[in-house]
Amino acid sequence: MSENVVHLHKPTDPPTSDTAPTVLTVVPDAPPARPVPLWVRSGRAVKTAVTHERTRSTGRAVARHASYTFNGGRIVARRTWDGRTGARYERMIRAAEAAGNLEAAEEWEERLQRFRAARHHRRMDLLHSPVEAAKGVAVGAGMSIGVLVALGVVMAINTGRVGDVITPLSATIDFIALLIRIVQIVWGPALTIAPFLALLALWSVGRKQHAAPAWALPANVRNDEGEPITPSIVVKALRDLGVPALRNAIKEMGDAGASMLGPITIAGCGVEVDVTLPSGVSTVEVQNRRRKLAENLTRHEHEVFITIPQAARTVRLWIADSGALDEPIGPSPLVTDESLTADYAKGKAPWGQDLRGDAAALSLYQRHLLITGLSNQGKTAALRSLALWLALDRSVEFWLGDLKGVGDWAMFDGLATVLIQGPTDDHVIQVTEMLEDAVEEMNRRLQAPPGTEFPALIVLVDEAQMAFMCPVKDEDKRPYGGSSSTSRYFMAARKIHNQGRAVNVLLWQGTQDPTDQNLPKLVREGAHTRASLALGTESQARMALGDKAVDGGAAPNLLRPGLDKGTLVVASDGIEIPAGQASITVRTHYISTDDAKVIAERAKALRDGVATVHVIDRGEERDPVADIFAVFGEAQRLLTQDVLKRLSALNANAYGRWTPGDLRRVLEGTGAEPYKSDGRMVVARERLARALANRDGEGSASADG
Repeated sequence: MSENVVHLHKPTDPPTSDTAPTVLTVVPDAPPARPVPLWVRSGRAVKTAVTHERTRSTGRAVARHASYTFNGGRIVARRTWDGRTGARYERMIRAAEAAGNLEAAEEWEERLQRFRAARHHRRMDLLHSPVEAAKGVAVGAGMSIGVLVALGVVMAINTGRVGDVITPLSATIDFIALLIRIVQIVWGPALTIAPFLALLALWSVGRKQHAAPAWALPANVRNDEGEPITPSIVVKALRDLGVPALRNAIKEMGDAGASMLGPITIAGCGVEVDVTLPSGVSTVEVQNRRRKLAENLTRHEHEVFITIPQAARTVRLWIADSGALDEPIGPSPLVTDESLTADYAKGKAPWGQDLRGDAAALSLYQRHLLITGLSNQGKTAALRSLALWLALDRSVEFWLGDLKGVGDWAMFDGLATVLIQGPTDDHVIQVTEMLEDAVEEMNRRLQAPPGTEFPALIVLVDEAQMAFMCPVKDEDKRPYGGSSSTSRYFMAARKIHNQGRAVNVLLWQGTQDPTDQNLPKLVREGAHTRASLALGTESQARMALGDKAVDGGAAPNLLRPGLDKGTLVVASDGIEIPAGQASITVRTHYISTDDAKVIAERAKALRDGVATVHVIDRGEERDPVADIFAVFGEAQRLLTQDVLKRLSALNANAYGRWTPGDLRRVLEGTGAEPYKSDGRMVVARERLARALANRDGEGSASADG
């Protein structure tokens, strides 16, 4: 039983009196702390030492330098074996056979036969070399002795001493003895040092080849992003891809696995190489391992693109320089070149750059367009840049429906004939009626006399998924949204896709997150140009671009949301695509809203003024003279044909079938009748304003009376 200890302390709550007595309490001793066993302390010390960064660095250094020496010996042995035997030629023959190149195999076999013949001659010469060497030594020694004796005779004659005859010979013998003595002294240390020198040589070879495990290499070698792509690096990356048939084929080829590769060429901010796969390896097996292949090439997944060219059993690799795709590509020519104009029929829109760094330009002539992608990836900016370029062609007319309604298309006010902006069901109804008016305009053009040329009419709907998913029905119970045969928006889009191209009535749509519900199959397949930004899944990529493009390597689902903003995968015959590929990746120029406003002002300056309609009329009673005045906008004078076109855009139901005679009839007696100017019939804005003012004045006077 342990002894008790008396502790002297004050109570917890001090008494009020300053003379309070000190309290004595008796408490038992606390049990003594148990000592930590030595083996526990040693284990903790070992664990700390092992996990210490300095210890790990030392371990990696030891493993690295040991591997350098061991693998350096393997490399030297392999080189020696290759130099002394025909192993190198045999590997080349197997590689050529595996690649199906019989001509190369025959050539390497001939080289092997020549090597073996030369080696046989060398070995036969070795049988006679000892005799020839002995003869040579004897002759050489005799000649040397004769020369030395002759030199001694000359010296003896000169000095008059007969003993000088052997002086040169004696000096030579003494020199040889000195050399022997030096060799005897050095030989022992040399034998001791030689193994260390040999190990140092092997270590140097292994170090130059980085012949050590990746985890043991220095950080600056392990993180070798940006290392130039060489044939050996590509072959190693393919070998370690995890495809057994590919690994075994390359193993049989040895170092000659590079025979699978075509030339490695510089392509923009990266390199491009075609890889002919061995028999038994499909291109899909390589495509499905894109991330692993990129990591084997010391690249990120988004820096390696795999496409399928025309050649059978071949994949085309485009490998970016590390970090190059994160750099901006520069401003659009629309921003930098104020003199730039557009040509709808013959020109191409400067959209951006492809991965090779070449300018990517898109032809918009008679092509319906669909751009899709996740939200906030640059869809509107990519679509708007095409519209801004085309707006620089004054003959092109725009009808725009922006179902987001945040002002992304506000600069087209005064440029587009119709501009509807807003996210509500009412705006969807307005956009649907706009498409139906476009169908009426298309039908009018289709019924025109053969050979009639029509200017382009671009019907553009941004956030089109809002229209397809609208649940509202009209008074006849027909839904505005959906994908049934009664859906008004769907059927209008289908009609334009079916026949609009022939008369230059084109539908452009931008939509988010494609599914069968918000982007029906028949509509998405009706677009001639299909482009996609980053998407979430491969199934969405197939909806956006089609099976052919995805099977050919298109993978917008592998783009990085947020980081690859503005990067599009495009499937279209309107853009130059490398031979054999079904799609191309384009990094589009970004045009800010402020820059877009400047470009739009340049486009407006090319036109006579456009009266933009923001709400489509639904059958209310019209005032034709007021409508004619309204469509003038800022223009002071318009051709009668232009007035009719603008009236039709304003209300196709009321004015879609008007002729010049109808226009003349309505204006007759108002003082604003059409008249000839430079041989063409025109209408003046000033006369219309005067006619409306007179009419309003007469109306007021009648009311007062």
